[in-house]
Amino acid sequence: MLVSTPIQPLKPLKPLQPHIPEKLSAYDLTLEEWQSWLKENGQPSFRAGQIFDWLYVKRVGSFEEMSNLSKELRRKLDESFIFVSLTEIASQQSKDGTVKFLFELADKNAIETVVMKHSYGNSVCVTTQVGCRIGCTFCASTLGGLKRNLSAGEIVAQIVKAQQLLDATGERVSSIVIMGIGEPFENYDAMLKFLKLMIHEKGLNIGARHITVSTSGIVPNIHRFADENMQINLAISIHAPNDELRSKLMPVNRRYPFAELIEACKYYLHTTGRRITFEYALMGGVNDKAEHAQELAVVLKEMLPLVHVNLIPVNFVMERDFKRTERDDIFAFQRILEKHNIPATIRREQGSDIAAACGQLRAKHMESQVR
Repeated sequence: MLVSTPIQPLKPLKPLQPHIPEKLSAYDLTLEEWQSWLKENGQPSFRAGQIFDWLYVKRVGSFEEMSNLSKELRRKLDESFIFVSLTEIASQQSKDGTVKFLFELADKNAIETVVMKHSYGNSVCVTTQVGCRIGCTFCASTLGGLKRNLSAGEIVAQIVKAQQLLDATGERVSSIVIMGIGEPFENYDAMLKFLKLMIHEKGLNIGARHITVSTSGIVPNIHRFADENMQINLAISIHAPNDELRSKLMPVNRRYPFAELIEACKYYLHTTGRRITFEYALMGGVNDKAEHAQELAVVLKEMLPLVHVNLIPVNFVMERDFKRTERDDIFAFQRILEKHNIPATIRREQGSDIAAACGQLRAKHMESQVR
């Protein structure tokens, strides 16, 4: 039976207003929305498929290149939409092949996107918000607070940019993780539209089971996501085995307490029959002791066999005061979980030589802007 320290829940975070730019991005529209727009502008609906092909298959850089569209339609598209919504400010390449981009948006805000090379293919980590208000005490993403949500098109554009990079070597984006800056479930509608655009057979056609979305525990939207009945993978940033410690590390826990989060996870498992990955960032002397592993195992055993733990040695962030768990202690933590039949893996470190953890490159850029 789960025992948790009672914490008075706070009011839910006030919903953010969606970002509505002066012009939508070409990547903001679904195929059906393109069909509606074309109809409203006196064009046949089949042109939507042609536009989708130019955007996601040929991956052109302007409306002018869409040569099977009339000049008048290309002019109208150019007047009505922003084509390129991301401008590269900087990029860093790691010795392990990881590439981290810092992109500037149309309103001059900056976001990060990371391309990671694995033995099984290329994974892209995308950002869903400019900044973050969740306030996790070990994370660089929350430095500077939250500026705004991204539109679906601004999230899509990150994948297109990554794919254009891979086009040079004949490779493709094989998987997506929504684990960049921001809380995806606070930008739920844009995130969901992004997912539908990614898995569309006429678009990039990335398999739903090759996409993972991570949340810090926005309980109402875990329920909502379960009811979507999609094959997208879900990861929960848990980082502690109880209320008291999790509230210290993750202020969101005071709004959606640990017990509520666990019940939401059980609802997801019951509704979808799909596994949840629990992300656990190990911090030396904070949440990495044997008793923490034992307590976590007791909580998660209730959800076997649809449980997996991803142990993450915490990244060093200059503005934070956490240290990485010693290697032997990481393996000891893993062994305790596995003793209780909880599958646990240790995340392979990538891009440490280029500060590839969420928010670090953006934080450096923000610091340089105020000097």
